[in-house]
Amino acid sequence: MNPFTKIGMLCAIATACMTASAETTLYVGSFGGSTEQLFREKVIPPFEAKHNVKVVYVPGNSTDTLAKLAAQKGKQDLSVTLIDDGPMYQAVEQKLCAPIADAPVLKDIYRNARMIGDRSIGVGFIATGLAYNKDVFKKNGWAAPTGWADLSDPKYKGKVVIPPITNGYGLLTLVMAARMNGGGEDKIDPGFDAVQKKIAPNVLAWEGSPGRMAQMLQTGEAGLVVWGNGRVQAVIDQGAPVEFVYPKEGAIALMTAICVVEGAPQPALAQSFLQHVLSPEVQAQLADKQGWGPVNKMTKISPETASRVVFGPEKVDKLVSVNYNVINAKRAEWTTRWNRTIER
Repeated sequence: MNPFTKIGMLCAIATACMTASAETTLYVGSFGGSTEQLFREKVIPPFEAKHNVKVVYVPGNSTDTLAKLAAQKGKQDLSVTLIDDGPMYQAVEQKLCAPIADAPVLKDIYRNARMIGDRSIGVGFIATGLAYNKDVFKKNGWAAPTGWADLSDPKYKGKVVIPPITNGYGLLTLVMAARMNGGGEDKIDPGFDAVQKKIAPNVLAWEGSPGRMAQMLQTGEAGLVVWGNGRVQAVIDQGAPVEFVYPKEGAIALMTAICVVEGAPQPALAQSFLQHVLSPEVQAQLADKQGWGPVNKMTKISPETASRVVFGPEKVDKLVSVNYNVINAKRAEWTTRWNRTIER
């Protein structure tokens, strides 16, 4: 064979291999909006460069992404998904998530970010607690709220706003009310009783729209609300006289969680992407831009960012976790009961 022909063939083969490698595609499903922007601009590019792959970001809310995974079981397009922890537990129960591969980064993850079964893992902490409009409280001569019991105080009648049970925050309010009255996830009656008789009389609106909730809190139409610290911080950043409160009984942990999709294409790359998202560098970006508290103990962030997110062992260890296996099994039943007895 002519040596130049041989060289040409080798070059063609090498080029074909490089092209095939470059065209390897990993599909990642997660939230839209600011999360999508951050991933496209900051999180994905270094991963693509390191692994010589193309990452396609598929935006969608948690419910829609879970439904898509269920519908495509056995023939998945997505290799990685990031959704809220409640739906993620459902995904694991439905065997839609693959086991998480062991990796050095896992030793640096907080214990309460490791989810049951090790088929999914938290990538960011959100604290569910209280927020209040400081001007409204000052005008009425009220001291700052300190705990979940404040929702039942009659002096706040017509000034409390809570999302409905179909929203995670309303659901968690019900669970916390049950826990504070001798019940819990597996004994929810005390929660319904407390919400109906003690909290609901104070509620101005069961508001499901984040935009409307932010507006009500900002203007003082809502004086006291149940919400996540990240949502509240966004209102504060707009200059509103608002403050987030970690309730003395404990703020409830919400997490954004990640899993490698069971039976999906590119499983090894998917595990690498999961590890990338858990790295201190990406965790710092998620804290700074998204308000997600780092789950990696080695993450370094500025004091300003640390003041705005769930950061460090002291705050992380005080978070209250709920049992989503019980909640998800009862969610439909509780929703029907809520609609019949609370939001009539």
